[in-house]
Amino acid sequence: MNDLQGRIGGLTVGYDLHAEWDGTRLRGRIGGRIQGKDLDLGLRGGDVDGRVGGTFAGFDVDGDVTPDRVAVRLGGRVEGDDVALTRRGDRIEGRFSGRVMGKDVSLHCGGNRLHGRIGGAVEGKDVALALPEGLPPLLAALAATCAYKVLEDDQASAAASTSATS
Repeated sequence: MNDLQGRIGGLTVGYDLHAEWDGTRLRGRIGGRIQGKDLDLGLRGGDVDGRVGGTFAGFDVDGDVTPDRVAVRLGGRVEGDDVALTRRGDRIEGRFSGRVMGKDVSLHCGGNRLHGRIGGAVEGKDVALALPEGLPPLLAALAATCAYKVLEDDQASAAASTSATS
């Protein structure tokens, strides 16, 4: 199996994540064919870069992924989110989008699975992914965080358009 696959969020409010790992690139899709975004992350020597979404609707991914830490920026310098994750044993924990307005990341990596929660007990989303052999768990955690961001952005956009038409 060379596919990262699973779900971020629940059955009704969530996105599937399917991506193929070739040893240096993780490419796939967050969400479905119509609603969702492409995922393309490259990892070389601890440096990760790539894009989620298309040329216009999406965000850049740039930073560092080592065996025990992630320090990445999603988006640009002004409008973007930081991801800071640390791996201790089978636990991956950290923050997405800052200390004050950000969200907790609490994941468990065991065998060929990554599961846990991004966000919190009330407003967060579940993570349940099957990992391909050879994919660094922290890169999978970064992909899950990217999927969480896509889901949150799409939910905020839908809520804004609903309130604008009311």
